[in-house]
Amino acid sequence: MISLLILLLERVSFIILIAYIMLNIPAFKNLVFNRKNWKITSGLIIIFSLFAIVSNFFGVEINEGQIVLNEILTEIPESSSLANTRVLTIGISGIIGGPLVGISVGFLSSLVRYTQGGVDPYIYIISSLLIGMISGIYGKKFINKNIFPKPVQGALLGTSVEIIQMLCIVLFSRDLTASLELVKIISVPMIVMNSLGMAIFLSILNLSQQREIEARAIQTQDVLKLTNATLPYFRSGLNEISAEKAAMIIRKFMKVSAVSITNTQRILAHIGTGDDHHKPSFEILTDLSKEVIRSGDIKEAHSHEEIGCNHQNCSLNAAIVIPLKAKSKVLGTLKLYFENKEELTFVERKMAEGLGSIFSTQIELGEVELQSRLLQDAEIKSLQAQVNPHFFFNTINTISALIRIDSEQARFLLLKLSHFFRSNLQGARMNLITIEKELEQVKDYITLEKARFPNCFEVNIELEEELKRQLIPPFLLQILIENAIKHAFDFKNQGNNIDIIVTKKDDIKIEVRDNGQGIPKELLRKLGKETIESKQGTGSALENLNRRLISLFNDNAALKFETSEKGTIVSCILPSSLKGVNE
Repeated sequence: MISLLILLLERVSFIILIAYIMLNIPAFKNLVFNRKNWKITSGLIIIFSLFAIVSNFFGVEINEGQIVLNEILTEIPESSSLANTRVLTIGISGIIGGPLVGISVGFLSSLVRYTQGGVDPYIYIISSLLIGMISGIYGKKFINKNIFPKPVQGALLGTSVEIIQMLCIVLFSRDLTASLELVKIISVPMIVMNSLGMAIFLSILNLSQQREIEARAIQTQDVLKLTNATLPYFRSGLNEISAEKAAMIIRKFMKVSAVSITNTQRILAHIGTGDDHHKPSFEILTDLSKEVIRSGDIKEAHSHEEIGCNHQNCSLNAAIVIPLKAKSKVLGTLKLYFENKEELTFVERKMAEGLGSIFSTQIELGEVELQSRLLQDAEIKSLQAQVNPHFFFNTINTISALIRIDSEQARFLLLKLSHFFRSNLQGARMNLITIEKELEQVKDYITLEKARFPNCFEVNIELEEELKRQLIPPFLLQILIENAIKHAFDFKNQGNNIDIIVTKKDDIKIEVRDNGQGIPKELLRKLGKETIESKQGTGSALENLNRRLISLFNDNAALKFETSEKGTIVSCILPSSLKGVNE
């Protein structure tokens, strides 16, 4: 019994060693850890069947209670039986692959065992199918959770399936006495070794899976950091400045020999080995990059020749090139270079594929944001262009009437009108201007309106000197003043006043106050939100202004109205640190 135990231990150790080596091979690891695909299932059946068949050939022959040592058992005498590790392999295959894999491996390996001969070989077809089915059913619940049984659970299963094997030998043997004698010799060594082997194998699997999870967690953390660091640069588009910054960050995180980013024609950035000849602004040098741009597929190179760089002293010997796309169109490439071709592994490839997708999404997001900004800007400028042209004819009529009465005054007003519309056109090309510039335009507007309504109103301005350089949207004050002049007063009374007040605390508060007749309640809720029909214009000025404020700064900047029979206050709150985006 001890001798058999030692011989089986050798065979179990050999299987465990091979399994450990194979778990470090990416292709086999992928089979073991991704078990819900029919292609994976087929691969598991093939591999574990080979293991089980080999176990048959390298088993230990038992003849009339004695151990017979042979190197390879292709044929067994009719008086001999076989102690081997086939049950271990079938059990593991069922745990890893489920019932289909377990039964298939059991069937294929038992057919080979049947052809070897020996005492009652048909028994092993029955036992192998039962063991494959039971271990597969047991393993299925772990497959659904994408985990493996614990070593203790594996040891118990190993003990159970070996007991099933022994029972089959006793129940289905033609010679009960001989079968009991055989079981007495082989049961303990086979139960001990197969349960121990299954426990060790599952320990290796669980440890490998844990390392895989930890590695993925670290990779995920690195990818998130890398994504966050490169986001501002890829979102700004593919250009030399953004590409250089992004390439430096990628090389730092990926720890590769060099990183290169190109558009479809030239190198935008190359950081690391080879930067003496892979220079920004140069045309793309490598045939590999040109092929990726042409095909849109990821390409690998594992030699200097495959990279296709014609520079004699280039020390780059491996590369992976990923297309950068937006809306399925190739915009450029990301290239990771290696001086040692062995460094380009399965992990690097998968990492590069994921990063390529992320960076492509960032570029596409940047393009979408750019288009959104351009559309928003076009809308803002369109709204600005709608401001004030309705009063043009009234002003011309006023100037026309003055030409015969006071030609000098008419000339003065004509110059003011010219200056006003010049400022109007300039404002339509900008999103923000200084308060000082806005007030110049407002003063021209007030001069023109006073010519139409002499001695009917006064405008007072309260503004600290330091706030004159504060940026605000163009036409903001002009529209509010225009609205007050048109609607606050009936010009039958004297003492009509409009006050412009600009103050600063945390933000800038702009107020235009009048002492007019107030706003009717039925109109108050509509102001700034919809077009209100007006006999004196289009009725859309306040609505357009409010839409511009919200579009530029969000809802906090929306116009606010306070009104009573003593007058109206129209106000808005703007950020105190604004930067103009002028074109």
